[in-house]
Amino acid sequence: MQNIVILAGNIGQAPEALTTQGGTKITHFTLATSRPRLSEGRPIRDEHGYRVMDTEWHRITCFNGLGKSVAENCEKGMKVLVQGRIHYSKWTDAAGVDRYGCEIIAEKIDFLSRPKTAEGEGPELIDNNDEVGF
Repeated sequence: MQNIVILAGNIGQAPEALTTQGGTKITHFTLATSRPRLSEGRPIRDEHGYRVMDTEWHRITCFNGLGKSVAENCEKGMKVLVQGRIHYSKWTDAAGVDRYGCEIIAEKIDFLSRPKTAEGEGPELIDNNDEVGF
C-alpha cells in the first residue's frame, strides 16, 4: 500500500514561509492543475472553439530544506512538478464544529519553468560571435 501523489501545474500565489516554535521551517503554496471538461467522453468547446478547462487547486506544504528552496526560487505562475503524499487532517473549530482539511506534503519539487532571479540580477547574455569558425 502506498500514498503517492504527482501533480504538475502552476503556482497560484507566492510561497509563504514560516518557522514553528520548535524550529521547523514550513513553506505553503497553492498549485493549480487543469484538465479538459468532458461530455460523453469528448472535450467541451466554447463558442470560439477552445476547450473548456476545469481547474483544481491543491494546498502544498514543504518542510525544511525543500521549503527553503521553494521560498527562495518560486513565484506565482511558475510551472512545477510536485511529488509527495496526500495528508488529511481533522480539527474542531472555536464553535465546536468538526472541520476537515487536505494538503499535499511535498517530498520533491522539480521546476518546469525558470526560477525567479535574484534582485538586480539579469539573464546572462551569450555572444555567439566569439565561437571558433564564426
